[in-house]
Amino acid sequence: MPFLGKDWRSPGWSWTKTEDGWKRIILFGDVLEDNNGEIDLKELCNGNNENLFVGDVCELSTTKRKKDFYNNNTKSQFVFTDKWIYIQKGSTKERHGYCTLGEALNRLDFSSAIQDLRRFNYVAKLFQLIARSQLTSLSGAAQKNYFNILEKIVRKVLEDHYNPRLVKELLQDLSSTLHSLTIHGRCVLVGNVNIWLCRLETIVKWQQELNNLQIPKQMCTGMSFSDLPLHMQNKILYKFSDACDIINLGQATPTLHILSENNTLWKKLCHFHFSDRPFCRTLAITKNDNVDWKLMYFTLQKHYPMKEQYGDTLHFCKHCSILFWKDCHLALLLKDFGHPCTANDPDSCLMPISPQHFIDLFKF
Repeated sequence: MPFLGKDWRSPGWSWTKTEDGWKRIILFGDVLEDNNGEIDLKELCNGNNENLFVGDVCELSTTKRKKDFYNNNTKSQFVFTDKWIYIQKGSTKERHGYCTLGEALNRLDFSSAIQDLRRFNYVAKLFQLIARSQLTSLSGAAQKNYFNILEKIVRKVLEDHYNPRLVKELLQDLSSTLHSLTIHGRCVLVGNVNIWLCRLETIVKWQQELNNLQIPKQMCTGMSFSDLPLHMQNKILYKFSDACDIINLGQATPTLHILSENNTLWKKLCHFHFSDRPFCRTLAITKNDNVDWKLMYFTLQKHYPMKEQYGDTLHFCKHCSILFWKDCHLALLLKDFGHPCTANDPDSCLMPISPQHFIDLFKF
């Protein structure tokens, strides 16, 4: 466990730059201590001789009441909303312990990330991978934070109708994992098994809400997608990297169905996802027109992972060992690289982190 005392070994305070100068960032615990400390002491000692405490006993009771109040009432992200964290994989004289997956999940600001459409698919995919294999490695606080953020993801889909298919797959994987860990086997999760059964019921409720989701027809008085020239519609289809999106769009109109069945379109899709596979590279070179590239795509999909594309991802600085969200427009304005980097050329040290790579960072 890291040393938390207020001496030269502690991490110190966090500061932010404002128009009026530098101001210290006050975390939840500090605010709670300032606002509720006297109230709790009065409640403990007000007219009840059995609850009179002195010295350390009174302070310990107050601290426990604060902690219980926060744990029972909070629906927000747990304590931290940092833009970056230091990934420590070993102990030193100054710092003991290491960073875990649960700590990264607690401290990085995933609640704000899901409000950004560039990061929504990235966070949803990461949560899907955690649901499949890493749920048991999370601490109790991290598991609680996981479900709080997951609820926000579901609410965003229900309100904005954004990518419900991905969230349905996430909930299905999470439901299967919880069934195997609670109902079909011994519960190895942190907390009472009844709490997890209630969470499982909540997941079923979310699944029903998503299945009953009706996307209203857009009332557009201007030009629609079908009004565009055929060559422009075809160009837009060539920008798609998801086969399900192409198939769903092809079901809209007979014209789009013909465009979505174009063999050249599926050939380019195969080349995009599986160009590094020797078998597909050989087929791409050949000029055989008898290849059914749509069938080839779904055949290769069963055996090889597809290339993932995200609007924005977490980045890892190899020089500083820091994992962070990179805010592109803010970086251009302030020449900020998303974290306090000390390298001469920070851009050369940055590495985008895929959801699977994020999980691999915490395998020791």
